[in-house]
Amino acid sequence: MIRFENVTKNYTTDKTAVNQISLNIKDGEFFVFIGPSGCGKTTTLKMINRLIPLTTGTIYINEKRISDYDIHELRWDIGYVLQQIALFPHMTIEENIAIVPELKKWDKDKIHARVTELLEMVGLDPEIYRHRKPKELSGGEQQRVGVVRALAADPSIILMDEPFSALDPISRQKLQQDIHALQKKIKKTIVFVTHDMQEAVALGDRICLMQDGQIVQCDTPENILQHPANEFVRNFVESGNLQTNPVLTSNHTVQELLDAELYLPYREGDGETAVSVQSPLELLVKRLAYEHTVPIENQQGEMIAIVSGQHVMRFLAAQLEEGGGHS
Repeated sequence: MIRFENVTKNYTTDKTAVNQISLNIKDGEFFVFIGPSGCGKTTTLKMINRLIPLTTGTIYINEKRISDYDIHELRWDIGYVLQQIALFPHMTIEENIAIVPELKKWDKDKIHARVTELLEMVGLDPEIYRHRKPKELSGGEQQRVGVVRALAADPSIILMDEPFSALDPISRQKLQQDIHALQKKIKKTIVFVTHDMQEAVALGDRICLMQDGQIVQCDTPENILQHPANEFVRNFVESGNLQTNPVLTSNHTVQELLDAELYLPYREGDGETAVSVQSPLELLVKRLAYEHTVPIENQQGEMIAIVSGQHVMRFLAAQLEEGGGHS
C-alpha cells in the first residue's frame, strides 16, 4: 500500500530529519511511528501526503510514486487528523465534515447521509451535533469530529499525527478505545504518530521506533516488548511504563491461560488480530484494556481460542493465592 524506498529529508546541509529509510506499510494495517522528540516521525508521516517534500528517495502508494499523483487528488484521498483539531470555528459540525466530499462534488443527499453515518459511528447523535459549532463541543467530542472528517470521503489511508496527546487522560483513553473499535469496522490503512509507548502497543499492528531520523526497530508490539533490538529500544519501552509488573512476570505466558482452561473456543468472526500463545501475559492484558475479548493463535498462526478480561483476572487471582508467581 505505502512503500518508502531510501527516503531522506534534509532541512539544511547539516540537518537531516529522516535518513535513508525503507519500509512497507500494508493495506489495512494500523502502523505506528514512535520515538523521542526530533526523531523524524512526524516528518516521515507528512511526506506521505506531500505536506513536506522529500529530498531523495521515493514514496509509493499502490506502486505509484506520490510525485505522479495530482496533489489535490492525493490529499483528498488521504484523511488527516492533527493534534490541533483544526475544525473551522465558523462552520457547523456538518459543514466541517462535508468539506472534502463537497470538493469531490458529491450531491447533497449523499453528503447528508454520510455525515449521519459518521456521527453515529463515533457515538454523536446526528440530530444533536450536526448543527452545532465546534466551541459547543468538548475536546474529546471535537477530536471525534476530527477523526470522522478525515473519513468523510472514504479515503483508503488515514494519517494521524499525535491526535490524542492534547486530551485529558480519560478522554484520551476513550478515544483510543473508539479508534481501535472503529478500525476493526472500517479496516483502513492508518499511519499513526505518537510519543506514548502504551498508546503504540494498544493500537498498533506494527510499531516503527525511530531515533535520529533512522529506523531502530520495526516490528509487532509483541516482538518489540519481548525482543528489543538494542538498549535504546529497551530503555524507550521502559520509559513508557511498560516494564514487567511483578505479578505479570515474563515467566507467565498466554499459553498458561490455555493450560488452566481459562478460555473459550475460537469461532469464525471472533476477531482477526490475535495474540500468540507464546506472548507474555502483559501484552494480552494491554489488549484487553481496549477489547472485550482477544483471539489467541498457536505457533502455526491458527486461531484456537478467545480470552476475556475475566479469564485473566481468574488466572492472576490464582497466582496471588500461590504467592505472586513462579519461583
